[in-house]
Amino acid sequence: MTPPHSLLDHEAQALQGYRPPQVEIVIPVRDEERDLDRSVRRLLRYLRTRFPFPSRVIIADNGSTDRTWVVAAALEQEFAEVRAVRLEEPGRGRALRTLWSASDADVLAYMDVDLSTDLNALLPLVAPLLSGHSDLAIGTRLARGARVIRGPRREVISRCYNVLLHATLGARFSDAQCGFKAMRADKARLLLPLTRDTAWFFDTELLILAERAGLRIHEVPVDWVDDSDSRVDILATARADLRGIARMAWGLSRDTIQVPSLRDASPGQAPAGARGVDLPGQVLRFIAVGVASTLAYLLIYLGLRGFMAAQAANAVSLLVTAVGNTAVNRRFTFGIRGRADSARHQARGLIAFGTGLLLTSAALDALHMISPRPSRTAEVTVLLIANLAATVVRFVLYRRWVFRRKAPPATSQPATAAANSRPADLQPSPSTLLQPEGTDR
Repeated sequence: MTPPHSLLDHEAQALQGYRPPQVEIVIPVRDEERDLDRSVRRLLRYLRTRFPFPSRVIIADNGSTDRTWVVAAALEQEFAEVRAVRLEEPGRGRALRTLWSASDADVLAYMDVDLSTDLNALLPLVAPLLSGHSDLAIGTRLARGARVIRGPRREVISRCYNVLLHATLGARFSDAQCGFKAMRADKARLLLPLTRDTAWFFDTELLILAERAGLRIHEVPVDWVDDSDSRVDILATARADLRGIARMAWGLSRDTIQVPSLRDASPGQAPAGARGVDLPGQVLRFIAVGVASTLAYLLIYLGLRGFMAAQAANAVSLLVTAVGNTAVNRRFTFGIRGRADSARHQARGLIAFGTGLLLTSAALDALHMISPRPSRTAEVTVLLIANLAATVVRFVLYRRWVFRRKAPPATSQPATAAANSRPADLQPSPSTLLQPEGTDR
């Protein structure tokens, strides 16, 4: 690996009165010889004419096999504010962690080489970090004010991914995947050692850790145009992201991932509670959530069905809506708040939703046996009926098993029994003590 830039020409920098830049922008690249030269020149024009802070551009070549490194080295020779670093192993997360850990800039940013995000968003991205208003900033394509041009396939996948993050890891940022982010260097140095992913999930992992640590995350709605020539393997990336979500959910629920508090703890939420045993009210709330989940399921299924087989689209749609449905029913239908037992509830909720997968899969199989090439209308009708049947089973499982409160331990002393009669779902969890304030695929 080429040595990190902060270690290069140390004596020459000292003799020349070297001052580190306020903003450093990393562009991770792998086999991008076609776009690299044009994109870097465009970025430099913006920085020189419209960006008021001293800045440096780092080209991070991670494992390229084409002429990307040759192009990067030539740009470094031509422009004083460009540095090129070569890492033999691929992985965007690995490249960002390596370079950000060695940087001497005040604010660390990165963007995709295709410059899909309008560069006019760069100043709003870094200004709150330099002023001390925020600790981390992200570009978002999913917030009001963003203008996005991309196909329905990527739109559906992106929104499903962020729904999963909100439901499983309690994320509150809107867009984990946009390749346009910045972070204060002092905060990055504290969180980077906690990250484990070396590829695409690195962004999400860092954001979740930042939220858990109580950092202030600033979101900037961006104008974004899809790169039609993107060579990212969407399915492989999605599988890796799901593994990353599972790893973090397991680690955080088991306290094997320890996140330091980097800001004064915000007031904790009210203790987790449960609504009274109100069967009619629970049924009505469950039905309302079920209707919303069914609509979401149908929309996701129709979006995925354009490029997936029926069974695969059904499974993915059920998984996304299962996680969201469990999270909403936990709070809205059964009145359980806080993070205590949330991982257990999600795991049991997925098992309950397994009944829906079995019923809907069996219904699809039966339909295709009767009609080998059924219409979309016939598929949707059959799935709707099967989902209604699964809903009844799911409510019983939710009420009697998934969200069932633990019985208080038996004791021979009435006073102690009364003190211990508080339901387990009401007990505070250590994870509730940290309540922080969100590349394209």
